[in-house]
Amino acid sequence: MRYVQPIRDMDQVQEFMDYLDETNKRNFIMFMLGINLGLRISDVLELRVRDVRNKMAIKIYEKKTGKYKQMIISDELRRALKEYTKNMKPHDYLLRSRKKTATGGQKPISRVQAYRIMRETAQAIGYTGDIGTHTMRKTFAYHFYKQTNDVATLQALFGHAHQADTLRYIGVEQEKVEAVVNNLFRRRKTK
Repeated sequence: MRYVQPIRDMDQVQEFMDYLDETNKRNFIMFMLGINLGLRISDVLELRVRDVRNKMAIKIYEKKTGKYKQMIISDELRRALKEYTKNMKPHDYLLRSRKKTATGGQKPISRVQAYRIMRETAQAIGYTGDIGTHTMRKTFAYHFYKQTNDVATLQALFGHAHQADTLRYIGVEQEKVEAVVNNLFRRRKTK
């Protein structure tokens, strides 16, 4: 898996949202779920309409950890989901693929397709950061930390053993190093 970064600039997050909202509602919902819930893409892809319709929170069984997790659905995400799912059946996948199973049933888009969506969106809007499906999860974590400065809650939410792991995960340590290195040896202006 490639090493990816969060989208740190809120204007760029907005560019992703605007572009996806204008071009493909399913892809917009994928991005909104990713940045609002902080779930791994493998868990987002398995969500069905019944998991979100008329709900205040999403309750899932995380594939990777084998643990149950509950995440609140923000007002903005709830509105987007209500509009998106209005003509869908409860058992429909939220991120339904056009491809069918061998028996003709529904299936969600693949992780590879989710990656393509992120990469193509980044190209379309001129985003040059390291991008992947995990970017959405890291973007959630980064902005949660920036708004709250609460690394302990984020650590618990992500199941990290140490706060330093959480800060490294969201790129805060790297951000601090870059800021220091950029200012280490500046030439003084001579008169």
